Amino acid sequence: MSVKTEKFRPDQVAEGAAVLRRGGLLGLPTETVYGLGATGLDPEAVARIFAAKGRPQDNPLILHVPSADWLERYCADVPGVAYTLAGRFWPGPLTMILKRKPAVPDRVTAGLDTVGMRCPDHMVTRAIIAAAGVPVAAPSGNTSGRPSPTSAADMLEDMDGKIDGIVDGGPCSVGVESTIVDLTVTPPRLLRPGGVTLEELEAVLGEVAVDPAVRRQMGEDEHPRAPGMKYRHYAPKAPVTVVKGAPADAARYIRRHLSEGEGVICFTEFVPLYAGHPVEPIGPADDPAEQARRVFDALRYFDETDVEHIWAMCPDEAGIGLAVANRLNKAAGFHIVEA
Repeated sequence: MSVKTEKFRPDQVAEGAAVLRRGGLLGLPTETVYGLGATGLDPEAVARIFAAKGRPQDNPLILHVPSADWLERYCADVPGVAYTLAGRFWPGPLTMILKRKPAVPDRVTAGLDTVGMRCPDHMVTRAIIAAAGVPVAAPSGNTSGRPSPTSAADMLEDMDGKIDGIVDGGPCSVGVESTIVDLTVTPPRLLRPGGVTLEELEAVLGEVAVDPAVRRQMGEDEHPRAPGMKYRHYAPKAPVTVVKGAPADAARYIRRHLSEGEGVICFTEFVPLYAGHPVEPIGPADDPAEQARRVFDALRYFDETDVEHIWAMCPDEAGIGLAVANRLNKAAGFHIVEA
């Protein structure tokens, strides 16, 4: 059933909050990607998120709150280090996995006894959550499996007619989803790389384990502890092959193997190598922050073309490069070659 999707300006905080309070679905801007939000305390509202996205039921959601003061409302046994991390990185692109309280519905956590908590770095969205007076469950605002949206226009492409409204807060400044760290285990475990880097977490936490699912496909019998771990994500319609290695080596490898009807995602300085093919640059080889902002736009770009296959250059895994590599690898279903 189609609904009329209202477009809200950033100053229409009360109108956005009203959508959430009545159990509606609202597109929300954050610094990472646009999110598809509903009140996180109403199982029926949360169920509508899964229906609109076509999202697997065992893929947990993140609760978004306007400040760290809200953690005690929904989380049990909050460790001191959670407040240390919040003081350092909130508002910002960090999600913490904590023990949940009974107030958090099973639909949000996919039945787990933990919940992901985040305070987004977007004033409008924090104001809407505070005005609604409820934590907001919000995955990325794309059809499940597709590249995540980094603008309101991207999100409307997937969600127009499926959701009650969207707040246009401008383009996203980070461009990949939040980092997820599990604080219920020792040592803390990185479940998804994002805008807060592994190195930044280690500076606060000391040792941080990296979940194997960051670098490989999860098995069918494995249960994800956080969003984005298990399923093929971020994928355009055409299949993707990721090429790892030094940028010049990866560029030459792609040039040698590139066929008619294929496209390329590459670092900006290598664009001239692929004249005559659809090419989408994601920024200079030495600027992974720019690559993070542009990677989903690049993947979406190819859905407007008739390419049959996409080759993608991949940054090394230092800093936010780990998050960019993770998103490209998952878009490719971990089909990776070494140059």
